[in-house]
Amino acid sequence: MKLVPRYERLQLQVHRFPTLDPSAIETCIAMLRLSNELTGAYEAHFSRHGLSQGRFVVLVQLFLAEDAGGTLSPAEIAELASCSRATMTGLLDTLEKDGLVSRVDHPEDRRMYSVHLTERGRDLMQGMLPDHYRRTAALMAHLSQDERDTLRALLAKVSAGVPALRDP
Repeated sequence: MKLVPRYERLQLQVHRFPTLDPSAIETCIAMLRLSNELTGAYEAHFSRHGLSQGRFVVLVQLFLAEDAGGTLSPAEIAELASCSRATMTGLLDTLEKDGLVSRVDHPEDRRMYSVHLTERGRDLMQGMLPDHYRRTAALMAHLSQDERDTLRALLAKVSAGVPALRDP
């Protein structure tokens, strides 16, 4: 049997599955492939610095907050990182164990604390971010500014459809 292109194979299934949209599936597969490629590339990049994506996100948020003269609570970092508070607690525990962050008690409320980069964490970010930003710029170098703007707008539209995958 001759293997026909995926789009044509999908079109052959339309009679069986009337809601099948070959173009939508092809586009989604392309995004999933890119997502996998990016995940693998970023995992390799972060691991060179002894980090995971989650740990990097925490450290960069703290670094940015420090630059702005502020501090962050674990709940604020969880919100910025789009993760649960329980996940954030685990990330902060390991980052603290590794000497990259410290927890500082709130002066008036013993139930609260803020998270700060240690000198070691700050040095890691100072050393890593130039390379990180260079690599990200290289990733996007093939797109003009207008194409980047269009891509962000299109990705936002696709993101709005994600609940359709979750709904029962």
